[in-house]
Amino acid sequence: MSKNIPEDICKESVFERVYNSLGQDLHNFLYYKFGSQINVDDKAQEAFIKLWDNCKTVHLSKAKSFLFTVANNLVLNELKHQKVVLKHQQESPKNYTYETPEFILEKEQFAKRYQNVLESLTEEQRVAFLLSKVEGKTHKEIAQMLNITQKVVEYRIYSAFNILKDKLEAFRKK
Repeated sequence: MSKNIPEDICKESVFERVYNSLGQDLHNFLYYKFGSQINVDDKAQEAFIKLWDNCKTVHLSKAKSFLFTVANNLVLNELKHQKVVLKHQQESPKNYTYETPEFILEKEQFAKRYQNVLESLTEEQRVAFLLSKVEGKTHKEIAQMLNITQKVVEYRIYSAFNILKDKLEAFRKK
């Protein structure tokens, strides 16, 4: 008694035969159904990749059905995604703010003044200050990085704060 043993799609020769026999049909099916809205070659290739990934669970007799169903679903998902993208593109972005023009001007002036004051600091003060406040480094880490004592780091940051406070006094809230 010889049983009719189904061929295994996971064998490269069988998969290649399936690809060669169904590839063009799948491409044509997708193109006729969806036109040029999407890249049908890519979706057909993705369907074959999914077939290869699931070759242990898909029998050769069901390969065509599997491919066409997967490819159809891939295209439908792509079209749904394109609709979402289009919807978001059509929404107008928020182009208003609750900040007054005076506040925006003051903020810009403060930023320029702050930058100028930072530039006027000595290099040692500026480096220690920025490492501490921008990078979030501890005094100990800064001391190790700059090869100086922790007290020197503290002094440089303290003196930078004092200079910033003095030069930016005009921007203090009253």
